[in-house]
Amino acid sequence: MEDIIKKVFLFYYEGFKSMTVGKRLWLIIFIKLFIMFAILKLFFFPDFLKTNFKSDSERSNYVIEQMTSPINNK
Repeated sequence: MEDIIKKVFLFYYEGFKSMTVGKRLWLIIFIKLFIMFAILKLFFFPDFLKTNFKSDSERSNYVIEQMTSPINNK
């Protein structure tokens, strides 16, 4: 099992090391992921529970109510 893991790791390691254009593409992918998850989260997804409830018990009660309440399909 350990030999298979080592072979898979070396396969990807050697393949990535020999890339030329691929390295730039991976860099672009990581920059896009950073923008999506870090920057957009800060500006467009505020912490709803922190802003609307003062204590941890109020937050936990709200979450429990939302998870256990029946869904109204109208």
